[in-house]
Amino acid sequence: MSARAEEPALVAIDIGHTVAAPGATSARGRSEFEFNLELARALAAGLTRLKLRTAIINEDGKIGSLAERPAQVPHADLLISIHHDSVGEDELSDWMWEGRPQRYSDRWKGHSLFVSRRNPDPERSLLCASVIGARLQRAGFEPTDKNARRREYADHQEAVHYYDDLVVLYRAQQPAVLFEAGVIRHREEELALRDPQRQAAMASEIATGIAACLMAGR
Repeated sequence: MSARAEEPALVAIDIGHTVAAPGATSARGRSEFEFNLELARALAAGLTRLKLRTAIINEDGKIGSLAERPAQVPHADLLISIHHDSVGEDELSDWMWEGRPQRYSDRWKGHSLFVSRRNPDPERSLLCASVIGARLQRAGFEPTDKNARRREYADHQEAVHYYDDLVVLYRAQQPAVLFEAGVIRHREEELALRDPQRQAAMASEIATGIAACLMAGR
């Protein structure tokens, strides 16, 4: 591990997307970046409660370069990139929300995780992703198999996929995981993902999984 054994582990939390390029749009017109920011802050709080150190990357939403993000925290013990999922344009339907036309799909919902075999420590990356996935499912959070249509499973049971060419994962200098918290185009799940209590509960399980994984290697 990169931190000294007597120091608490350092977890880098990357907030996916930017203010200028905010990612997916939810069923009610909210940007993915806003969802990512809220969950990242909740995760930082959860990790702090477990006595781990944290560094939030891209909190101001201005780091557009995916390669630059892991370069901000070369000595972190783990990097986790926080995202929220969407669906393809061909799967969307139209509806009105508060007088504005929006698009949605209620077909898919649930979380998923991704790792890269190009990461410098793919084994530890997968271990951490699997432990996080297991914690989430034990707590009642349900994964999706939506991404299996395009991404090979690394751990089917815990909904972990390989995404080898994802820059933020393979350019990291430590184990790295990308987390998709849920599908914000799904009208019911969007509301759940915006709930602060649910965000805190999800963040707590992710933090506990990260702590368990990092402690296993110290």
